[in-house]
Amino acid sequence: MSEGVHNRVVHSRFDTRTAIVLPGTGSDARFAADAFSAAFDSVGLTTIAVEPDPADVIESYLSALDEAADRHGRLVVAGISLGAAVAVRWATDHASNTAALALALPAWTGDPAGSPAALSAEFTARSLREQGLDSVTAAMAASSPPWLARTLQRSWAAQWPDLPDALDEAARHHSLGLDELARIQLPAVVVGAVDDAVHPIEVARQWARALPNCALRTVTLDGIGSDPGCLGRAAVDGLDQRSAQPPSC
Repeated sequence: MSEGVHNRVVHSRFDTRTAIVLPGTGSDARFAADAFSAAFDSVGLTTIAVEPDPADVIESYLSALDEAADRHGRLVVAGISLGAAVAVRWATDHASNTAALALALPAWTGDPAGSPAALSAEFTARSLREQGLDSVTAAMAASSPPWLARTLQRSWAAQWPDLPDALDEAARHHSLGLDELARIQLPAVVVGAVDDAVHPIEVARQWARALPNCALRTVTLDGIGSDPGCLGRAAVDGLDQRSAQPPSC
């Protein structure tokens, strides 16, 4: 199948030319764009990557989604980690404006209490308040893969001094439960990382099993580090059920 024919199939299926992407906790629009814009562009979708307001992250995401829907109509709605949780919740109330869902690295299902991502966010918020941005950023960089350290050094500095509140807000966010996910009939893909302890692959599998019209795709942290765009390629592949083979990453 030629690229042009492939693109027309995807356009016809989703009936939109606009995608919106919500970043994860403490991350930023630049990483969200790096992860999704090239893959979405390859199938004719213009990507809106949302910059979170650390003083009110979730409300800033909801406002961006509402504004995009008012302006563009139907959307492919994508999110990473916390962004995935907000994206799928918004879609439950705006199904007519949602062409498809691309949900990357979901962190928990339902109550966040005790989940690795929520515990990490709470610990980092507390450390930031006690030790300050420079000290905590240095410790994070020393214990993280270089690509993640670079990303968070940039986004954390931009979100300071509201970053601790943003992390606490994320750690309190109640995601949809499996019964709620099971009622969503929209085309969806869940992209999980098989080696991510903060975003356990089993959560991605739970979401993919619960969503009735969903594909599961997997990547690795090394793959994301080498090329964040592997998240978007995996998502596009999952949404195009005509594709014969999922991409590796």
